[in-house]
Amino acid sequence: MALDSKIPEGPISEKWTNYKDHINLVNPANKRNLDIIVVGTGLAGGSAAATLAELGYNVKAFCFQDSPRRAHSIAAQGGINAAKNYQGDGDSTFRLFYDTVKGGDYRAREANVHRLAEVSANIIDQCVAQGVPLAREYGGLLDNRSFGGTLVSRTFYAKGQTGQQLLLGAYSAMNRQIGRGKIKMYNRHEMLELVVVNGKARGIIARNLITGEIERHSAHAVVIGSGGYGNVFFLSTNAMGSNATAAWKIHKKGAFFANPCYTQIHPTCIPVSGDHQSKLTLMSESLRNDGRIWVPKSLEDAKAIREGRKKPTDLSEDERDYYLERRYPAFGNLVPRDIASRAAKERCDAGFGVNKTGEAVYLDFASAIERYGKDQARIKHLDENDAALVKKLGTEVVASKYGNLFQMYEKIVDENPYVTPMMIYPAVHYTMGGTWVDYNLMTTIPGCFSIGESNFSDHGANRLGASALMQGLADGYFVLPYTIGDYLAPDIKMGKIPTNTPEFDEAEKAVRDQLEKFINNKGTHSVDHFHKRLGKIMWDKVGMARNAKGLTEAISEIAALREEFHRDVKVPGTLDSFNQELEKAMRVADFLELGELFAKDALHRNESCGGHFREEYQTPDGEAQRDDENFAYVAAWEYKGKPSDAVLHKEPLVFDNVKLVQRSYK
Repeated sequence: MALDSKIPEGPISEKWTNYKDHINLVNPANKRNLDIIVVGTGLAGGSAAATLAELGYNVKAFCFQDSPRRAHSIAAQGGINAAKNYQGDGDSTFRLFYDTVKGGDYRAREANVHRLAEVSANIIDQCVAQGVPLAREYGGLLDNRSFGGTLVSRTFYAKGQTGQQLLLGAYSAMNRQIGRGKIKMYNRHEMLELVVVNGKARGIIARNLITGEIERHSAHAVVIGSGGYGNVFFLSTNAMGSNATAAWKIHKKGAFFANPCYTQIHPTCIPVSGDHQSKLTLMSESLRNDGRIWVPKSLEDAKAIREGRKKPTDLSEDERDYYLERRYPAFGNLVPRDIASRAAKERCDAGFGVNKTGEAVYLDFASAIERYGKDQARIKHLDENDAALVKKLGTEVVASKYGNLFQMYEKIVDENPYVTPMMIYPAVHYTMGGTWVDYNLMTTIPGCFSIGESNFSDHGANRLGASALMQGLADGYFVLPYTIGDYLAPDIKMGKIPTNTPEFDEAEKAVRDQLEKFINNKGTHSVDHFHKRLGKIMWDKVGMARNAKGLTEAISEIAALREEFHRDVKVPGTLDSFNQELEKAMRVADFLELGELFAKDALHRNESCGGHFREEYQTPDGEAQRDDENFAYVAAWEYKGKPSDAVLHKEPLVFDNVKLVQRSYK
């Protein structure tokens, strides 16, 4: 089938406005006759559920956590972008649009990104109205800070807890609708299948994770807001429960999966400490506003630090290599995440890593503490040459901006980051790929929508920091409520969708058969045994740097591992009960298919762009080398029974408003 992105005609700055002026609407009296299922209650799903219910639709919301406010969005730290230009530093809707397209290495759909930039300012107003405690500067205006890939301050924040505060705002809006009876909340439920009736998404099969009961739920439309698939790598900054099952199930029912190889490696994570770990911890990108990243200039000093014979504080400024400031003077420590991650890997691969494994660099706040301390001393008319006083005052300022992050680091690493520089290293964080959607956020299955990180549409090959929260809330609060109405308008007289139909029978049987197969399997290894092995293949051969040989090996190794998994996995317990191993088995089964498609997508894309770095395609100074002539398209894969048989469909990317140039941050 040909992909139809349904992008409206006209100038890019007028597309969204003109679109809204001409779509079909559902009148308030008819909305109460329509049911919508929302899977996932993070920032995208939570904001969508609250807004759709406020409009009058009947919403059924599902999350596998014990509460919507435990969605992984709560872990986001640093901030949310919006083009309000409070700083007066030259920001605008177009500049946010351009930075996002450029940051994604010119692999995003222009129309969607411009719409995102347009509604970004509305998000901040919405959140303030909800009581979200965004930081303010001394005059009372909302404060901003900088994030990577931009030359302006447009990131709104609440210390290092921005995701938590924004999610609490969406959660409070949901609770109001739950109280009104417009949202029926299904906590501790997991979607395991999509039900398609006459070619349209009409419901889901879900499992009650407490009782094990298999349930049928119908609706006039289904919205997937279940996040990304970073845990295909096993170790990532995602919560351990984060998974790809909802998105993968709709893929297997006909929703194309776009750009799976576009995965972001975040440069600012606490390094791996050993094989015992089950997840990694993120240190917010906001720390790169004030922290300076460095490694020793000499291999001898790096070795001495690794062996414990020297401390980082023993090295003078002349003995330190602030390599991001050296290589990218215009942006310095605030280059985009893909660039910062590869630069850290390059230094560590060259032998300059600073922890015992040699896979860490320093993030140092000494300069910021001194700078802020002197500012405060001058403000308070104190002696700015008193080193102890300056350090005390500067530490207080840094603590007020990032205190909870420093506390988290100290609890994990047992070192005081105000005194000893943090150690950081890149880790899997966010996935730019996801289910393909058109301008309406609808997948290739009519009536099945995908929002937030579960779709592919806004970030291209690399997401700029603080744009995930922006997209999730934009989709849920301001985009989907318009586009879904246009789709639902013809269904206002349809009535309730019955669940006693052959389509629901077939979908439930498929779920039950798979669950019973795992329960009855007489294997010898745990689910985690296979997940860890998959993660090692993915990180070693489909990770920060990829090549044709490694990707080819990964494809065959993952296929073999998948066969072994289904033959030899052991799932204790029963089907009709609380069984977390059974939950994990279903999710890892999906990861084992997704991982192969991921590698296949990376192998077919013979270029480097953003987070997809093929070693064969790089500039002389080691930067990503795009091939715009042959690969300026969205790679949308159609399921055909197994990943190796997936069929590629291409959506050409048209750039009418930005000039395609080799991306530079120097």
